[in-house]
Amino acid sequence: MQAVVQTAKNTGRLKQCSMGQNFPAGVNIEERCRITAELGMWGMDLVGQNDWPTLRKYGLQPTATTGGGMGFPNGIIRPELHDEIEKGVRTLIDQSAAGGCPNIIGVGGQRRGMSYEQGADNAVAFFNRIKAHLEDKNVMIVTEVVNTRNDDPALGRTDQIFNHMAWAADVMKRVNSPKVKILCDVYHMQIMDGDIIRNIRDYYPWIGHFHTGGVPGRRELDDTQEINYRYVAQVIADLGYAGFVSHEYHPTEGRDFIASLRQAVDIMRV
Repeated sequence: MQAVVQTAKNTGRLKQCSMGQNFPAGVNIEERCRITAELGMWGMDLVGQNDWPTLRKYGLQPTATTGGGMGFPNGIIRPELHDEIEKGVRTLIDQSAAGGCPNIIGVGGQRRGMSYEQGADNAVAFFNRIKAHLEDKNVMIVTEVVNTRNDDPALGRTDQIFNHMAWAADVMKRVNSPKVKILCDVYHMQIMDGDIIRNIRDYYPWIGHFHTGGVPGRRELDDTQEINYRYVAQVIADLGYAGFVSHEYHPTEGRDFIASLRQAVDIMRV
């Protein structure tokens, strides 16, 4: 395939990025990167490390990665797993720093009867074990606040402890590190907490990364859903946010997925 010359970044004041979810099955990493670059975006979330060189080929950056032993059933709130997870996360921090990936997505884990108070203590204890290494390597762990109202893993996450912004922000305040913050997924936040603009403004100091998606259904950011993403983008930009905003919607079957991604970029270009 002929290499594409990187286009000028044209996403306005926000550094918009794509994700694999924006593309139908069968669209390979080369094509995803070509489209992402041609739309003037900055990078892609959740691209495997083996494909990071392909991102670089198209002038893109790996913007967030996962792994390190953190999983939705058993995340960082399980103290009996802290030694094992810490080892994996430290390795992932080193790999992210070497590969130029600024963010690692953290996972709290399922409560399974654990109180929010105990879960917060356990999360703080884990973050305190790794925050110095994160700061030394200039890598951030951004733990996603997800909705627990939908059991379908494409739409929500069952029993996750990180499911409200206020609770997550309290954890981040206690850890008090510039490299331990929240992944604010606007889709999830709308379902769990609503009041999007107030929540973004109130908890902005503890937010390190953003995801988008339409409500309901996690579809395109258009007038078929209830969030005014153009205003959301304006508020985030006006706060001086310098990180990445990555689109995590699923394209509607039968629609032109490239046109949908272009539309998302246009809506959030402020």
